[in-house]
Amino acid sequence: MAVVVVTDSSGRLSPEDGRRWNVREVPLHVLVDGEDLRDGVDQIPNDVHARAHVTTAGASPADLADAYRTALADSDGDGVVAVHLSAALSSTFSTASAVAREFGSSVRVVNSRSAAACVGFVALAAARAAARGDALDAVEAVAREAVPRGHAFIVVHRLDNLRRSGRIGTASSWLGTALSLKPLLALDVDGRLVPSQRIRTASKAHAAMVDAVADLVGDRAASIVVHHVDNHDDADVVGASLSARLPQLESLTVADMGPVLSVHVGAGAIGVALTVADR
Repeated sequence: MAVVVVTDSSGRLSPEDGRRWNVREVPLHVLVDGEDLRDGVDQIPNDVHARAHVTTAGASPADLADAYRTALADSDGDGVVAVHLSAALSSTFSTASAVAREFGSSVRVVNSRSAAACVGFVALAAARAAARGDALDAVEAVAREAVPRGHAFIVVHRLDNLRRSGRIGTASSWLGTALSLKPLLALDVDGRLVPSQRIRTASKAHAAMVDAVADLVGDRAASIVVHHVDNHDDADVVGASLSARLPQLESLTVADMGPVLSVHVGAGAIGVALTVADR
């Protein structure tokens, strides 16, 4: 058989990619008025990011154990590589690491140090290695090598979700109290959400994000996903700008950010997740 790759629903993999590359997905959780809803499994309200009594939770130990156990059996003992949402943003990685110890060295857990499509990019890199017949050590190495090639930026239109989520950490004072502020944020090398620029208007923040991505990619090949929270029009504009600036892109798609991340960044948010080729 072949090594099987497992990830979580933060990676926003399309069902087609999941099936094509045999990537298994474990749901994250959204708790709406006390009801536990599984991302990608249960019906979650489209306006969940605008609701007052909403929290999120990482993948459960039981779901992770079931996924790893099934994937290991399907691999016929060849092993499992699990790629998960940044440990700095979610409990999923630490839970996954604890669960994986039950399976010894047969399950390898990789901290993507990122979020959204960047998690998916790492999982797909590992799955392609598994599909070509690489052994467990090699598939794990491919996943770990893909982590630093991923980068993510986000412009939030509302600060209340971000403050309430606590994911901005010590940068909360940097955000200030200006209601009109549209900060450009990024994920750092440790997968933490950190401030990049304080900007007053959404259009200027989006332009600054395009500049940041274009400068980072340069003339290298890259794949990009533009994410949004109920803001497809602005996401299309950002995508078109990136396509014009970076004609060498291997792919660019526009996709929603998913309910779990949307709860933390709020309505209107636009994010760019990318993976670049080695120089």
